[in-house]
Amino acid sequence: MARSNFPVEVTRVRQLTPRVREYLLTSVDGRPLPEYGPGAHVAVHTVSPERGLIVRHYSLVGGGGIGESGQRGEDGDDPRHTYRIAVQKDSERRGSAHIHRSFEPGLRIEIGPPTNNFPLERTSAPVLLLAGGIGITPIFSMARSLARRHRPFRVVYAGRNRHEMAYHDELARLAGNATTNAATFHYSDTAGQLDLAALLGAQAAGTLVYVCGPAGMVDATHAAGSALGWDAARIRSERFGAQRPAAARAFDVHLRRSGRTVHVSEDASILDALNAAGVPVLWDCRRGECGLCPLAVVERDGPLEHHDRYLTDEDKAAGDTLCICVSRTCGTALTLDA
Repeated sequence: MARSNFPVEVTRVRQLTPRVREYLLTSVDGRPLPEYGPGAHVAVHTVSPERGLIVRHYSLVGGGGIGESGQRGEDGDDPRHTYRIAVQKDSERRGSAHIHRSFEPGLRIEIGPPTNNFPLERTSAPVLLLAGGIGITPIFSMARSLARRHRPFRVVYAGRNRHEMAYHDELARLAGNATTNAATFHYSDTAGQLDLAALLGAQAAGTLVYVCGPAGMVDATHAAGSALGWDAARIRSERFGAQRPAAARAFDVHLRRSGRTVHVSEDASILDALNAAGVPVLWDCRRGECGLCPLAVVERDGPLEHHDRYLTDEDKAAGDTLCICVSRTCGTALTLDA
């Protein structure tokens, strides 16, 4: 199930906000990179001398807009041999800080092929795009796609203030290219918390909502839809933010059947580390939802940290199964049946 990584080169770095930088990643041989759709992301692999393997997942933005004429251009689609991502620096100790410190033009890194767990459906239904903070990256890609196809949409972008909201002006220009589109910006510093119940309640019948942002915002959007009696399928979401806790620690994983031992850094998941080591394991969603990656726990020297939404509470309490894409141990060693 593992998919091969491939090399790319950082060819441009642009500061979008005080905490967010945009990176252009280009194929090293000039050949087209794998195609993708709005909502897709790639896994960025890098190694820190202090922290070891770091794997982070970033949405593919696709371009800076649709161009003044609605066609490709400086603000249009990126060339086929280029990917565009935006990285928000979360703290001095996390993987995003390493990327901000070390990613400069000319650096070669490895990335995984595009994966899309948040696809934009081609439908005639009204569309509301909802972004919170750095969750704008897949939402901006969706807005670009809808505008390019002359599909009406509304987008609401919430953030602390204009200066901390990546792609703020690009989104305003994008939505302003057609009278059927509308962009609303909500600044929490002055306007407080976004009223999601009122926002959803004002939507036309059958509106599909795509929301990406902090977990609290995503959960509140689903809760608002449920309170209004919406079919759950009308709200599609992707959570942004670290799946591992801030206090995550490194540990070793012993594989009982193969006899191998793989080190898992504090900035990588067990799945990341096993893939990097060439250990064949099943996986798909990387979000702890699909049920392909759980492995039996044979032995451990500390409690498990379950961050998945697949195992039952009884499974988690038993402590004998682990979703290796998002969950880990608080101890220093873990033995899995692999």
